[in-house]
Amino acid sequence: MHAGRRFTFTQVVKWTRRDIYFFLVLGAVPTCLYHFAGWTWLTIPWVPIAIVGTAVAFIVGFKNNATYSRLWEARQIYGAIVNTSRSWGILARDYVKDTEASTRLIHRHIAWLHALRFQLRQPRAWEHIIKVYNREFQKHFAVDERSGPPLSEVITGLVSISERDAALSRSNAATQLLALQSQDLAELHARGAIATLHHVELGRLLVDLYEQQGKCERIKNFPYPRQYATINLMFVRLFNWMVPFGMLGEFAKLGGHFIWLTIPFTVLVSWVFMMMERIGEATENPFEGSANDVPITAITRTIEIDLREMLGETEIPPPLKPVNDILM
Repeated sequence: MHAGRRFTFTQVVKWTRRDIYFFLVLGAVPTCLYHFAGWTWLTIPWVPIAIVGTAVAFIVGFKNNATYSRLWEARQIYGAIVNTSRSWGILARDYVKDTEASTRLIHRHIAWLHALRFQLRQPRAWEHIIKVYNREFQKHFAVDERSGPPLSEVITGLVSISERDAALSRSNAATQLLALQSQDLAELHARGAIATLHHVELGRLLVDLYEQQGKCERIKNFPYPRQYATINLMFVRLFNWMVPFGMLGEFAKLGGHFIWLTIPFTVLVSWVFMMMERIGEATENPFEGSANDVPITAITRTIEIDLREMLGETEIPPPLKPVNDILM
């Protein structure tokens, strides 16, 4: 997530420089052929280009609206996780009569938060962070979380070695950690360390956490429909390829050297439409770990700090800070 006032000009150029180079060539080649080779037949009337451009604007707007909804829903889900986590911490501390057990429940919850964020960062075939312009941006302006310590190391000390190994041996470690929470609550209730009413209340919070995890997994595992994404990209590319040929005819009417204005205006118009498509693409997958995603790592750290402070612990990790205004 960008945590500054806006993306800088340098960041935007770094992100789109390959497209700018391509649009320069796209505008220069037909202009040179028109001017030097006399290929005046290269021009296309502007009316069909404008019709295609109108269709492109509608479908790009539809995609951007839909992908923004995915991003905002993801942020709302993690907001609910924050609230439920704080409730879990305060109730586990106050309802469980065994101090060691309440600490164990809270630490295991922190382990669940880390397991969930690791699972949500796992790459999918349809995600875009592997694209060269996104990799370059991450390299220069953001943090690559995949270069950090593995989950097994992160949750060591939060759960027992046996619980850690058991959870990591399953396909969904986060689900197993919540199951261990439920099992632990049942055992505490059986030996009288927690009242029945309090057991029910804590169980309700576990159900809510399962629900929020499921919502995250739905967004993560179901992409923005590929038919819409494909048509959107194809239409934008078609329009961008048509632009210089329409520009040639328009600037040729002005006579003289105005024909060379085709190049900068091709770059400008094509870049605008490409950027609209790129923004929608960057918003499609809010958990993949790009600079425009929900900062689930920073949110997890915030929750961990809150829970450890509830326990009165002194060794508390510091809040994560943005790197070049990018918060992961």
